[in-house]
Amino acid sequence: MRTIRKLMQFVGRYWLWLVIILVCTLAANALGLYLPKVTQRIIDDSIVVKNYALLPYLCILLFGVVLLKGFLNFTTMFLSPFIAQRTTYDIRNRLFDHIQRLSFTYHDQAETGQLLSRSTADVDALLAFLGDGLTNVVSNVLIFVGVLVLCISMNWQLALVSLSTMPFLIFFVFRYSRVVRPIYTDIQDQHGKMTSTIQQNLMGIRVVKAFAREEFEIKKFAYESRTLLNKVMTSVRVNAFYGPLMDFIAAAGTTFILWYGGMQVVNGNLKVGEFVAFNAYLGMIIWPVRIMGWVVNIVQNAIASADRIFEVLDTYPETHLKDGNIEMTECHGEVEFKNVSFTYNDGSKALSNISFRAEPGEMVAFLGGTGSGKSTLINLIPRFYDATEGQIYIDGHNIQDYKLTSLRSFVGIVAQETFLFGDTVRGNIAYARPDATLEEVIEVAKAANIHDFIISLPEGYETKIGERGVNLSGGQKQRIAIARALLMNPPILIMDDSTSAVDTETEAMIQKALVSLTESRTTFVIAQRISTIQRADKIVVLDKGHVVETGTHDELVEKNGLYNEIYNMQLRSQKKAE
Repeated sequence: MRTIRKLMQFVGRYWLWLVIILVCTLAANALGLYLPKVTQRIIDDSIVVKNYALLPYLCILLFGVVLLKGFLNFTTMFLSPFIAQRTTYDIRNRLFDHIQRLSFTYHDQAETGQLLSRSTADVDALLAFLGDGLTNVVSNVLIFVGVLVLCISMNWQLALVSLSTMPFLIFFVFRYSRVVRPIYTDIQDQHGKMTSTIQQNLMGIRVVKAFAREEFEIKKFAYESRTLLNKVMTSVRVNAFYGPLMDFIAAAGTTFILWYGGMQVVNGNLKVGEFVAFNAYLGMIIWPVRIMGWVVNIVQNAIASADRIFEVLDTYPETHLKDGNIEMTECHGEVEFKNVSFTYNDGSKALSNISFRAEPGEMVAFLGGTGSGKSTLINLIPRFYDATEGQIYIDGHNIQDYKLTSLRSFVGIVAQETFLFGDTVRGNIAYARPDATLEEVIEVAKAANIHDFIISLPEGYETKIGERGVNLSGGQKQRIAIARALLMNPPILIMDDSTSAVDTETEAMIQKALVSLTESRTTFVIAQRISTIQRADKIVVLDKGHVVETGTHDELVEKNGLYNEIYNMQLRSQKKAE
């Protein structure tokens, strides 16, 4: 019921249409309950007593009731899918919006395929429930109660006989409900796993082919697909057992009424028309219960899907953790770390007691081995993660006091793993500033040493680069990413090993172009090559999450510490290569 209440919060936005549907449903059901009465009058008051003059009027009445009932049903059948489509539209958009706002920590752990499955298959399951299941639940409950009252008022003995099988039918309906719900939850979870398998395979198809692992991937997908098939067949077996069982119980009730009611007619205790009407009412009361299995099927499937959707929606977005109230309107680029530590959710400590200061316009470089905490450190500046201890200040204010969106609008990032959209070259460069002119795009492309390559493409800056930039080399993608960050003209620029995929010559040209561009902004650089960071104003050397050395290139070489050791190692490797 908690899940249903949450779902009804979305449906409740269309309360006026719901009221219209409810009124039409009530009126249609009332007319449906009146139809057997008209039939009873046609038989008992006209045909049996041979009062044929009354017959045309009663038939016209019957036709009018059927016509009006049909119009009301049309209105209900039109508005119900309308509300269902609008509601699932709202849920799908809300889900996507919420996923965008979830923290990096959440996305580090979440499976993309599961999120895709919840945004598609689970939402479709809600559509089936809202479109057909919800209307049927309301209508069937109204019909059941109305017919029950009419049957008892007409002939309570016959009603008791006809309804004698009803407790058994209701028992098995609820039994079916309890059995089938966990099965549908498993089906939806397995659907998510299968979607994850497809998604990972498609994203890594080049790796699959490079290592000739097609057969392995085919078998892996076949396993997930077969598991889904087995779970679905479990639900089929359950449906195949309970469906005929409930039909049998319902049919037994019909048998009882034909036997007992027929005896009443033979003995003169019941009119033929009354018996026909009663039998019609019994069919009306049995039908809601008979299809209850189908309704329960849809409802349980929808609840299982809704649970998976609300599991995501109930996850607090990063702005809920602590969003500041200061709107950052300008930024000078003064950044200070004070005793900052960071521990991941799994308990692994990435940073310990980090302190340093970057003055406006300075270039600060970070150097260290794999797992030393370099990327984690710079991810704290735009608040991809929050420090577990200590404080980070920009222009004298704790970054947690700034509004998150405004903070990130002043921080440009060139990530280590470059991601490009399946858009044009211009669209990718201008992603952060869609209103940028072509001249501005060209200017930053020249600064990133990618302009000459772009104009050599068939359509220049309007060339589609393919999904994730698969048509580009690693160096080309990184230079487009550099241009994208530079177009923001951010006062704080973060470059996470952004020259790792370019050759030495291209790196030299990029560094030369960046000299003038980094003079007016605070720049944080992570690089594996010391040649990339030699001109930095400050170099911070990290080891296992601790700062072990700080200084300029010359100062650190003279210290003869870890930096000098890395420098000599790279120098020797370079001489051997020569």
